[in-house]
Amino acid sequence: MPSHLVAALYHFADLPDYLALREPLRAVCAQAGVKGTLLLASEGINGTIAGSREGIDAVLGYLRADARLAGLEHKESFADTPPFARLKIKLKREIVTMGKPGVDPRKLVGTYVEPAQWNALLDQPDVLLIDTRNDYEVKVGTFRNAVSPQTQSFREFPAFVDQQLSAQKQRPIAMFCTGGIRCEKATAYLREQGFENVYHLRGGILKYLEQIPPEQSRWQGECYVFDERVALGHGLTPGRTRLCEACGQPLSLAEQSAPDYAPGLHCPHCVNTQSEARRAALRMRRSQRES
Repeated sequence: MPSHLVAALYHFADLPDYLALREPLRAVCAQAGVKGTLLLASEGINGTIAGSREGIDAVLGYLRADARLAGLEHKESFADTPPFARLKIKLKREIVTMGKPGVDPRKLVGTYVEPAQWNALLDQPDVLLIDTRNDYEVKVGTFRNAVSPQTQSFREFPAFVDQQLSAQKQRPIAMFCTGGIRCEKATAYLREQGFENVYHLRGGILKYLEQIPPEQSRWQGECYVFDERVALGHGLTPGRTRLCEACGQPLSLAEQSAPDYAPGLHCPHCVNTQSEARRAALRMRRSQRES
């Protein structure tokens, strides 16, 4: 059994004192031996942490002891090696950055659909399935027949809605993301814009891959995650996608086998775009590792 428990968590809450929450939370995480990244904002908390079962339980218990975070949801998976090198607790304007401060999922949001009912929703006629994630995440895997907004940042999502969906406000729209948080804001934004039939996958792709057996799954590929595992498959087992250390692009098995891929130096995405200074720095880093 892998020894590192990974917990992806988020909760929208009114936290006007979020600046003062950082250092006490940092101390609790440090004492529990937990690492990862947590975002704090006036609208709530978001992030992924890893550690022992006891350590993760201690941090989650500390957070939920605050009545404003009592309903905090988390999803669990496992890693054979530590997925984070350090602990980072960042103060942000938003816990998922859309750039629309007035959008509040606590006031207006789409209809949640449990993973067990997701396939049935997708089978309904005229449902438009939208992947709310960014293009590099979609590349690693997505649901069959899903539309990608082709965004590089979630800030671009409202423009996609305004430009490409505004004429389809009566159409049933189903949306999904990694763990559920982006869909909270995405569905809230659509509802504010007058869309009537908006649905989103509760718990996101991670919960779907955890609960739905491969033979019943509509998922194709792997799910990109923001830690050193890079991607997960069905049952939340580590995938085979790797990151290019030079440019950060996720690489499929085919790209890892390409002539232009040299671990730590370049991949097919960046081999022709690096400056000589960048190439020299990467060669130096690689030689230091091998020495």
